[in-house]
Amino acid sequence: MALEAPTTSSFYSPWPDRLRHSAIILLAAAFALAVLVVLGELSLLRASAVFICIAAAALVPWRLHNAVASREDVHNVNPVETAAVSAVVAGMPDPAVLLDRAGRVLHLNAAAAQLAPALRKNELAQFALRSPEIISALREAIANLETRRATYLDHVPVDRWLEFVVTPVPVPTLFGGTDKCMLMTFHDQTPLRRVEEMRADFVANASHELRTPLAALSGFIDTLQGPAKDDAKARERFLGIMHTQATRMARLIDDLLSLSRVELSAHVRPDTIVDIVPIIRQVVDGLEPLARERQVTIDTDLPETPAMIAGDREELLRLFENLVENALKYGASGGKVEVSLTSALSGDDTPEARVIVRDFGPGIAPEHLPRLTERFYRVDVGDSRAQGGTGLGLSLVKHIVNRHRGRLLIESVLKKGATFTACFPQAKAPPSL
Repeated sequence: MALEAPTTSSFYSPWPDRLRHSAIILLAAAFALAVLVVLGELSLLRASAVFICIAAAALVPWRLHNAVASREDVHNVNPVETAAVSAVVAGMPDPAVLLDRAGRVLHLNAAAAQLAPALRKNELAQFALRSPEIISALREAIANLETRRATYLDHVPVDRWLEFVVTPVPVPTLFGGTDKCMLMTFHDQTPLRRVEEMRADFVANASHELRTPLAALSGFIDTLQGPAKDDAKARERFLGIMHTQATRMARLIDDLLSLSRVELSAHVRPDTIVDIVPIIRQVVDGLEPLARERQVTIDTDLPETPAMIAGDREELLRLFENLVENALKYGASGGKVEVSLTSALSGDDTPEARVIVRDFGPGIAPEHLPRLTERFYRVDVGDSRAQGGTGLGLSLVKHIVNRHRGRLLIESVLKKGATFTACFPQAKAPPSL
């Protein structure tokens, strides 16, 4: 302990405040000294000197201090609950939660609050976590003070593979000792899992779908090198068929790669705000030549005001292009395709933008509707291949809609056409300049 001289600012702090705080001491001292003077036990001069010393001790701002902290400060501030510890947890890139030995939440960052919204400070984490693997690993770590890991699949809002790690960390206690807290972190394994699945699916699907065009190309090449070597008409016809098959293979590979890219980032929602009205207009304008070729009229009903959603422009272009192109190809017999954009409320009263593509063709039988978005599923295999389809268009549409946290609705009645509706949560329009 040591005496510390006050700084200039504290020395000249308001004297009335000090006098008010020391009034009782000074009054008691003055009364006691006055009694001693009246009784002749003390002279007036000595009593005055004693009172001056007491007043100086009470009013002059000398203070005792400890180099670390006063006992009152130690009791009032838990080292683990300081702002510095909170800042460290908040700055971690992955979801992170710091628990005490009982499993109560001391600190958590924004990523953890988004991953597990039920987590609350000073409440038990076990009650806020849904996965049995997490709860079991956390209980074992608390009981044994050992690091535990667990991998689990989170289905909300989309499938995500997460690795959970709980690690005991030493922390200081109130009186200079050490204790153990539990640091929970969550590591997203989804990209790695997606890459593994993408590789396996690509090999299986590509080998299956590419076999037919490759066999056709190989057969025509053998024919052109052999019996039709000098037949100009056969060569011209076979080269046209080979070009069609090569184009189909190129489109198939392009669709497979697009689908794989969307699946790889399915757990990451786009955050760029885009207006889908000009995107739809661009798609319709680009498909006008195909519509004229199929003798189909495209009628559009689009609002003049922007329709803003959080989305990826290139993926949305691909989505609307697939829907309108499918309507032109498979609903051409109806002679007309309608493309419209409306606003409505979803089931939970959330405003959403609905892009509706309707054709007036032969329609789709009810038994096929639930499977339309499966990979390589075709209602009519021969017709689909004749139209140049790869069987991946609606699967790609579904995955893009899911990544944008939307919904895909399919309605159809035989001989009355089909209606495909892509619903997206609306975003606020940017302020006008």
